[in-house]
Amino acid sequence: MWPLIAFNIAYMLAAVITALRGGNSEFIFYIGVMILLMGTVLLLHRRLGFSMLVMWGMSLWGLLHMSGGLVPVPQSWPINGETRVLYSWWLVPGYLKYDNIVHGFGFGVTTLLCWEALRTRIAGRTGATERTSITPTWGLVVLCGAASLGFGALNEIVEFVATLLMPNTNVGGYINTGWDLVSNLVGVSVAMVAIRLKR
Repeated sequence: MWPLIAFNIAYMLAAVITALRGGNSEFIFYIGVMILLMGTVLLLHRRLGFSMLVMWGMSLWGLLHMSGGLVPVPQSWPINGETRVLYSWWLVPGYLKYDNIVHGFGFGVTTLLCWEALRTRIAGRTGATERTSITPTWGLVVLCGAASLGFGALNEIVEFVATLLMPNTNVGGYINTGWDLVSNLVGVSVAMVAIRLKR
């Protein structure tokens, strides 16, 4: 766990320093949310024993999120809006943003986290000697996907709260929220199929 912890501390320290130097109140708010989420995942990991795939996936998602709002992009790169950061960057102009990739990846990993948590609880209740002996039926996988989509909706509520607390954010409007939810669904769907096929 120490390399994982060091990785998270390193990028969070960099994010704190960058946000404070730039006076980025939006990401100071998100850093607080991130610290709360990291603590929650660590507590759940101690209780449920997530795989290193999930732990590194969540950590990479955190890095992508912090980078998204704090790392500037060159003037020549196409962006959506006026804030020149990774989150605004059009990977395919008019169709696909960095933000969409981060949402899809993050909530795909969240689906896997939900599956591992559910599998561990089922194994504990049924007396299964190996968590891996629990078969990911489509019903269980869809349940995990739905839970992940719920966490995605919670993320949009956090972004909404940010717009109420701070006058200038890079959250975007209704269309952005819609594409965030679609991106979440794509990531969740890929993860559900992978869990089901991987068994």
